[in-house]
Amino acid sequence: MTDHLKDAGLDTEFERGLGAFDATMVVVGSMVGSGIFLVSAEMSRVLGSPGWLLASWLVTAALTLAAALSYGELAAMMPRAGGQYVYLREAFSPIWGFLYGWTLFLVIQSGTIAAVAVGFARYLGVWIPLVSEERYLVAPVHLTERYAVSLSTTQLVALVVIALLTWTNTRGLKWGRLIQNVFTSTKTVALFGLVVLGLLGGWNTIAVSSNFGDPWTIRGATPVAQGLTADSGFGLFVALCVAQVGSLFAADAWNNITFTAGEVKDPRRNIPLSLAAGTGLVIGLYLLANLAYLVTLPFDQIQHAPSDRVATSTLEVVLPGRGALIMAVGIIVSTFGCANGMILSGARAIYAMARDGVFFEAAGRLNRAQVPAWGLVLQGAWACFLVLPRTFDPATRAYGNLYSNLLDYVISAALLFYILTILGLFRLRRTRPEVERPYRAIGYPFVPAIYVAAACVLLATLFVYRNATTWPGFAIVALGVPVYFMWGRAGRASR
Repeated sequence: MTDHLKDAGLDTEFERGLGAFDATMVVVGSMVGSGIFLVSAEMSRVLGSPGWLLASWLVTAALTLAAALSYGELAAMMPRAGGQYVYLREAFSPIWGFLYGWTLFLVIQSGTIAAVAVGFARYLGVWIPLVSEERYLVAPVHLTERYAVSLSTTQLVALVVIALLTWTNTRGLKWGRLIQNVFTSTKTVALFGLVVLGLLGGWNTIAVSSNFGDPWTIRGATPVAQGLTADSGFGLFVALCVAQVGSLFAADAWNNITFTAGEVKDPRRNIPLSLAAGTGLVIGLYLLANLAYLVTLPFDQIQHAPSDRVATSTLEVVLPGRGALIMAVGIIVSTFGCANGMILSGARAIYAMARDGVFFEAAGRLNRAQVPAWGLVLQGAWACFLVLPRTFDPATRAYGNLYSNLLDYVISAALLFYILTILGLFRLRRTRPEVERPYRAIGYPFVPAIYVAAACVLLATLFVYRNATTWPGFAIVALGVPVYFMWGRAGRASR
């Protein structure tokens, strides 16, 4: 057994200030951003039927819950700061932990923080027109034909949000916890309100008859590949796999609570509990939200919702003329809480890497408030940097955001790490049977095995039919290999 597991005690340098409710709020708050309000439009275009849209969300629910229940055993077994980074390090080798931490810092966590902060700013612009992606403080400066940097008022607000939440989290766990609990509770109530308004106030007899009277007929499906749509059996299978990219992304980040294990009270009980309760609550609300969309809107209106804002279109039916403004408030609250949860938890993974000598040494120290302040600052600085670069399409003369491309690239890489981590559960059962396991994965070995098999099929399908965004993700992971060995040599030289 490695030194990391010799000590049966827990991390003692942190303040253990997160109870079961707080931990659950981290799970819920990190999961619920803006995805649930948007991704169903693209999913419905790919799948082409109401029944298969709901089926796709049910697959996401099963996969997410299976993964969360499996992670519960690892969290109870190794309740240390760093979470998934630690699990991969201990189950396989330090390099696998580093490759996950490298990808997490470089894109997964920081890129998501950037995306969520920009999402906050965009919806703030619904209320404050001065905040707009077309209002520039620094107009796009092209580095190449396809890449530029700029500073719009939307980008400026995103930078302020990241800086503010990073600063409040450096002041101590109590501030991060307070923001998380308040905003997560508020957005959970708001999401529940959307469900209730849609199911009761938005009930549309025509939509219900069309969507549920004929739920499986494919209508208006977009191709998932050249000449392949959901109209054929095989095409439907591929469409279901491709659609998972959207729903799994909307339901992602549930694992963030494992990064904060050093600050959770009674972590061997509360982390598995929060994983089960948090993911169950969110997935349940997501399924109900999609039901609300389907009883309110005819399917073609879901497929072609303006700017993919399905939730906004749903509220506009219930509250004409006010739905867009109300939905904007809901998403502002949701994204602010999501960004806080991601900032709070991500720095703890960086801390664990630094303690192992594979990240900047300063990130492995706690400040007087007993939080990894330098880890927070480094993460915040990189997330701010990712807000600035823009992509440019010469054909449409339209600007995009670089972080959006990077997030597309690492969806498959993130799925790979989920697969490896759950395989680590099997490996540790065999190699370290003597280690205390206060909680054992429900349904082992079948539930974890089903997740691994299903995720492997999904990953293989994305490799074939979405290779333009799959291979670059693995390239980002692979770039971490030489960095790991360079960091190792630097560490040995300094000693």
